Amino acid sequence: MSLSTNYKNIFAIAFPIMLGSAAQQIIGLSDSVFLYHYSELAFASIALVSVFYLIIASIGYGFSKGGQIIIARRVGDGNTDKISESFYTLLLFELSLAFVMFLLMRYGSEWFLKFFIKSPRIYEQSLLYIRMRAFGVFLSYGGISIVALYTGVSRTTFIIVDSILLLVSNLILNYLLIFGNFGFPRMGIEGAALASVLAELVGFSVFIVYMLIGGSYKRWGLDKFPKLSVSALKSILNLSSPIVVQSIISLGSYFIFFSMIEVYLGEKSLAISNLIRNVSFILTIPSWGFSSAINTFVSQLIGMRKRMGVMPIIYKTANLNLLTTMVMTIPVILFPTITLYPLFGGDDMSLIIESKSVLYVLFFILILASLGMIYFNGLSGTGASKHGMKIQAFVSVFYLLYIYLVLKYGGGSLELAWTAEIVYWVLVGGLSLKYLYSNRWYGKKF
Repeated sequence: MSLSTNYKNIFAIAFPIMLGSAAQQIIGLSDSVFLYHYSELAFASIALVSVFYLIIASIGYGFSKGGQIIIARRVGDGNTDKISESFYTLLLFELSLAFVMFLLMRYGSEWFLKFFIKSPRIYEQSLLYIRMRAFGVFLSYGGISIVALYTGVSRTTFIIVDSILLLVSNLILNYLLIFGNFGFPRMGIEGAALASVLAELVGFSVFIVYMLIGGSYKRWGLDKFPKLSVSALKSILNLSSPIVVQSIISLGSYFIFFSMIEVYLGEKSLAISNLIRNVSFILTIPSWGFSSAINTFVSQLIGMRKRMGVMPIIYKTANLNLLTTMVMTIPVILFPTITLYPLFGGDDMSLIIESKSVLYVLFFILILASLGMIYFNGLSGTGASKHGMKIQAFVSVFYLLYIYLVLKYGGGSLELAWTAEIVYWVLVGGLSLKYLYSNRWYGKKF
């Protein structure tokens, strides 16, 4: 097979993944926007608990990334009869893992969150959200397995349709269940969680119907359930386990960051930080798409024995991601009260106004993140996920130490606290490039 690596093809494959890979972020953003208009307490609470749920979601996503890279490698080396084996092994593992995560969220969150949340009011709201949100983990893990399949084989168009349906469903249900409109119960933050679960049910169901009607399940041999392979499971676990650890470390550090802001700077700073976090999620949607696309590109190129094409496509993808991100970012930074009004506007614009100085810091964060995410995911695409885990662990320790020192001795500056993200992406991007240039990944096989 041939793989076009021009800018047009990179964007064509990455754009649907931008939506599919960012599904959890989009849902979290929708929840936050509606809760922003519901109450400042609910909005501050979702800052912490949504990051906690993202950690759970990232565990499943990390394993799906490993499956995606393996499927892409099978496509690249022409071994397409192994695609169904890899997919079904991934899907069954993800659903088994979802059961474990469901038990953790339903029965372990009360104990876990108590260690990180100081405010009793925020703690109570967080529990209401996570206990209801737990029911969606089966749909989330199943859905990302299907996305991994379609991304691995570079057939991503329908991801756009499914993601739009997911988002529209979530918006409508949030409007009905958070505020109690049209006779529905007024559930607040618990309603946001239920809306997210029901939206994921819609998205998952539509994808299943598409697979059956569209015939793609036959194209990749999915109409015949293969004999489960222990070797296939080992390959997925060996490649994806370090990616999962990376995600846990990364988002865990982010969760601790928000926890320390609540402890040292209070509820108002937490609410401002949640606003910045949501703006950041919007502006990094291109990065999620291009990062997932580079996993597929790099793995397929290596499968086709075209290793010399790896660095050029990483640079092309990084440049395209930076350009796309800046086109979205600059208007938000320059005119926040105008661009953010449709989502966070109202009679009281004080939170947006108070966030302006942190938005300037966010501008530099996004420049570095748009490059660093591509370099780091390019590294994962080579199969060197264990080295990526080492980079993530080292950088996260440095990141948390920096945050602690800034919050403890930095005079209560929220702006200075957010510069930790600049430090983070400088280190991640620099160390990833160093490894890629070393060519130590040339012999990686799976």
